[in-house]
Amino acid sequence: MNPILAILKEHNISDAQISELFQTLTENPMMAMATIGQLGIPAEKLQQMMALVMQTPTLIKEAVLELGLDFSKVEAAKAQLQQ
Repeated sequence: MNPILAILKEHNISDAQISELFQTLTENPMMAMATIGQLGIPAEKLQQMMALVMQTPTLIKEAVLELGLDFSKVEAAKAQLQQ
């Protein structure tokens, strides 16, 4: 299992909430950050998750694909943020 998904599940985040989070990520990455903050995950675990993402950015792609979502939307959102 993807380590990002494992951390979320470890904190009793439901599959529906995880899917919603990653759906939001594919549509609006900034909104996804706000959603993550509302999940009640302890700060140290959020830092661990962010460190994983920073060290291995492909984990986001792997998680999105594992959830059956369209990664091209993540790329489009990222490009929009960089403009």
